[in-house]
Amino acid sequence: MATPRDYGFMRRALELAEIAGERGEVPVGAVLVRNGEIVGEGSNRPIGNCDPSAHAEIVALRRAAERAQNYRLPDTTLYVTIEPCTMCFGALVHARVSRLVYGASEPRAGAVESRLQLPQADFFNHKIAVESGLMDEEAAKLVREFFAGRR
Repeated sequence: MATPRDYGFMRRALELAEIAGERGEVPVGAVLVRNGEIVGEGSNRPIGNCDPSAHAEIVALRRAAERAQNYRLPDTTLYVTIEPCTMCFGALVHARVSRLVYGASEPRAGAVESRLQLPQADFFNHKIAVESGLMDEEAAKLVREFFAGRR
């Protein structure tokens, strides 16, 4: 069940998604939180960074890991505007993120519920609690408008 605090962090992720869209990147934003404090955040940067792995989730994880001086980020929640892909979900598992909260589904490449159901896979050595649909309309609208403007 989403809390008022969850909405605040998702609003920040949406702000970051807007920034990505303004840079010409697919508008996705992510915020990593521990104990009510943002420890890492990011927006999509694959084009600008010439890095296919620079998804919003990965950028947020990298910043948090650098700050913590540890690649393991237990007791954290990642808020992301769009359902993560396979790469990003794998990174969340490796980082030991405890909880994932995302906005809109990603019907083409979503690895949490849409295309794959990776959180239910029995081969991972870490389980992530997942909540979907938080502010999904706002997140989906950003992506829709971004791609409509490119057509």
